[in-house]
Amino acid sequence: MQDKNKGWSGRFSEPVDALVKRYTASVMFDKRLAEFDIQGSLAHAGMLAAQGIIAQEDLSAIQRGMAEILEEIRSGDFEWSLDLEDVHLNIEKRLTDKVGDAGKRLHTARSRNDQVATDVRLWLRAAVDDILVLIRELQMSILDLAELHADTLMPGFTHLQVAQPVTFGHHLMAYFEMLKRDAGRLADCRKRINRLPLGAAALAGSGYPVDREMVARTLGFDGVCENSLDAVSDRDFAIEFTAASSLIMTHLSRFSEELILWSSPRFGFVDIADRYCTGSSIMPQKKNPDVPELVRGKTGRVNGHLVALLTLMKGQPLAYNKDNQEDKEGLFDTVDTLIDTLTIYADMLRPPVVENGVVVKAGFKVNKEAMRRAVLEGFATATDLADYLVKKGLPFRDAHEAVARAVRHAESKGCDLADLPWDELRQFSDLVAEDVHAVLTPEGSLASRKHIGGTAPEQVRQAIARAREALKD
Repeated sequence: MQDKNKGWSGRFSEPVDALVKRYTASVMFDKRLAEFDIQGSLAHAGMLAAQGIIAQEDLSAIQRGMAEILEEIRSGDFEWSLDLEDVHLNIEKRLTDKVGDAGKRLHTARSRNDQVATDVRLWLRAAVDDILVLIRELQMSILDLAELHADTLMPGFTHLQVAQPVTFGHHLMAYFEMLKRDAGRLADCRKRINRLPLGAAALAGSGYPVDREMVARTLGFDGVCENSLDAVSDRDFAIEFTAASSLIMTHLSRFSEELILWSSPRFGFVDIADRYCTGSSIMPQKKNPDVPELVRGKTGRVNGHLVALLTLMKGQPLAYNKDNQEDKEGLFDTVDTLIDTLTIYADMLRPPVVENGVVVKAGFKVNKEAMRRAVLEGFATATDLADYLVKKGLPFRDAHEAVARAVRHAESKGCDLADLPWDELRQFSDLVAEDVHAVLTPEGSLASRKHIGGTAPEQVRQAIARAREALKD
């Protein structure tokens, strides 16, 4: 009645129910941990041999068998078995088939509990390193685009209403700053991922003379998890990673919302390359910004994985529980979604490639004229007029009131503040003089904001230069 394929079959008098087998198996999704499982097993075997727990001949056999298994996995020839439940037992069974008793000795001084925690940390550490590279590539695309448009006028918005003039380069650099913090969060999270659980065994540690520090050094961990119960049972490192990922997706979702608005004919600020858009099955004229829309939608999916992981852990007593099998699919999907999103976004924001005056590859295009027209639609320099009066000696609240009346007057005439003659503006404050129009132009507004973090084109270029220097590190 026993199933000899199981690593625990001797305890039971009847086989697992077929539905339960499917319900509890994880191999169909955790097999993506295979290379990291082998990596961890080889480090463990090396330590066992160094400590005299297994013989050198066993270590050689394990190393030979694992090399063959790794090749089978990479070539797609490895046969995964649902009966063997998970990635760990599948690899161990195949190893035993290849090298006999040496394969059976590999599991000495460890449990699947510390084994899986190690595999996930190894896999996630590699994923974080890949994601950090992709964030940098997206930041470079943003810097290149921002540099092209360091002095391109556009309206800055609050409440989605025209507020004050900014440059498109300055607007883009806001997202660079968000991504810089995102990268910092991931780099900091990596420090807590990079601790070794192996050696904690099931929950209480091992009765063998294991050298956990040796395994940590072999696998490139910064150190070991110092409490065996905590090592096998907590997934806070995965939750922290997913929280950081949710913030990255949230930032890109905000950017996506703007791209969706800006690419509509009502704005007409930007044009996204055709390869990131689709058409309509019924309306021939449509060009839909599918990628930004899906980024916006997939953000909810990643946020959902964060909530799922938090909920997964909130009621678990120490130590390991089967609940933790549910930590992987959401984590895997978060990484996949984030990698795809960052990769696509980095390319989507690249400007057209032009050779000899001919566009050889379409890219992200900016309609400068549409952006400038929009600046002139919403009295964007009203605050500049108030500041002008303040510098002439009027208290700000009085200046605010005077300009508000001037805006109402211009609105009634269907023109911008800059279109009103200076002597007509003077009716709202006798401090208005002939020099007033220098501050009422969008360019004048930009030029006045020349402090660090301001939207003056010279400051935008300096911010880009600082950013490029920082990315070199």
